[in-house]
Amino acid sequence: MIKKKPITEFLKTIIILLLFQLSTSSHRKPPPLPILPIPKSRQISWQIAEMALFLHFGTNTFTDSEWGTGHVDPSIFNPKLLNATQWVTVAKDFGFKRVVLTAKHHDGFCLWPSKYTDYSVKSSPWRNGVGDIVADLAEAARNGGLELGLYLSPWDRHEHCYGETLEYNEYYMGQMTELLTRYGEIKYVFLDGAKGDGEKDMEYFFDDWFSLIHQLQPGASIFSDVGPDTRWVGNENGVAGSTCWSLFNGSEVKIGGYSDARYSAEGDAFGQDWVPAECDVSIRSGWFWHASEKPKSAMTLLDLYYKSVGRNCPLLLNVPPNSSGLISDEDIHVLKEFSELRNSIFSHNLAKSALLSASSIRGDPNDSQFSPKNVIEEGLYTYWAPDQGQQSDWTLYLEFQQVITFNVLGLQEPIQMGQRIIEFHLDMLDENGKWQHVVNGTTVGYRRLLLFPTVKSHLLRLVIDKSKVFPLISHLGIYMDSYTVPRHVSDDTHTKSKFINNLFFRRTAYNQSQSASI
Repeated sequence: MIKKKPITEFLKTIIILLLFQLSTSSHRKPPPLPILPIPKSRQISWQIAEMALFLHFGTNTFTDSEWGTGHVDPSIFNPKLLNATQWVTVAKDFGFKRVVLTAKHHDGFCLWPSKYTDYSVKSSPWRNGVGDIVADLAEAARNGGLELGLYLSPWDRHEHCYGETLEYNEYYMGQMTELLTRYGEIKYVFLDGAKGDGEKDMEYFFDDWFSLIHQLQPGASIFSDVGPDTRWVGNENGVAGSTCWSLFNGSEVKIGGYSDARYSAEGDAFGQDWVPAECDVSIRSGWFWHASEKPKSAMTLLDLYYKSVGRNCPLLLNVPPNSSGLISDEDIHVLKEFSELRNSIFSHNLAKSALLSASSIRGDPNDSQFSPKNVIEEGLYTYWAPDQGQQSDWTLYLEFQQVITFNVLGLQEPIQMGQRIIEFHLDMLDENGKWQHVVNGTTVGYRRLLLFPTVKSHLLRLVIDKSKVFPLISHLGIYMDSYTVPRHVSDDTHTKSKFINNLFFRRTAYNQSQSASI
């Protein structure tokens, strides 16, 4: 009789070897290590929002002033048609993810009934002194699915103890505690270092304030000149530096000091802290509503969008309610046009129709984990990663079946992995089969938009020229903005060259380009 045991053992060995081979061949390469510093979750949430609506509102709205004296009679404050739901609806309808209210400006008048002062809505005729604008906005934002932020001015021109450092800091933290414990989740707190001319010795206990805010609202990002979560961009024009790092050293800038606007605008490639910049600007020339002022045009806002959101900085756009308590129709009209412009340009990513490839891919080229195809997906958590060993060639190729017309490049880095890219450029293949330079840029960060004269091509390459470590790209967009830049190239689609029509020639040129020197 033939013994079966040896055959059985042999088969078991073969099966074990096959399973081992299968398991090793399907093993995925882990994600690369982040490069420090990296953002906290609240900073990522703040950055993803991209745009917030700032609402400067108070007694200044009724006195036609910007900086109140702190001695205006509260009876002047009576916005009879006030409707916080309208504010939230305007923000939501036109693409803003957050609303930020001046709960108290420099004049000290409080838009909520603070127990620490009578200089507030409770001393006004509005709603017979029992109204609470912060509560109204908090409820409207919650119902509308928007995030809520608050500004509590450190400078207080009404409070008698202002100027007495210890006493006033206790007063201020008492009011901050009210705002952060009464109204649900607060996602953003805006601070500045403004002081009266005669109060240079007045000291603000910023570190204590920051600790209190993060204790009471752990998910809230804090804005000030130096962070700790987001910094001032160094101007009130809504414009960031063309190079803009989220990295920063707070010791280089003093809150309220305005010491180095360029450093604030550009950040620091070698900064030890993650403190990205925010661009603040008003839709009108003033911050509070004035009947004599008109809003900026939608095209001006679009230009600011490129220079803020498109330079790695969320845009904080002030749209002040009027004396009736509503956002004015003329402001709404501009915001509507601004929204339509953005949707028209950025709702159609031409890169989605491209054949994507790369100079190298981390891990298995057949695995989609770090594939160049990831760059057309929305979100931070999928990205293209090159082979770590190929540091001299970091290139993405986009081949289209037909010639495309475009003038905007959009890029995003997965910022949870750190900010990496220092320099990059975009080339296109011309009708003679030669690479032509289109545009170059420096930092990317959460989002970078570059606008340039209109060009046409069927084959593009994005080259990362310099990076702190090997680059990661989470999104790539190719867009056509037909509003900002006139088309410099004819749109005649009936006359095409032999080069454009010859698919074989295009693919041959493309294959050769991959082996050519970048």
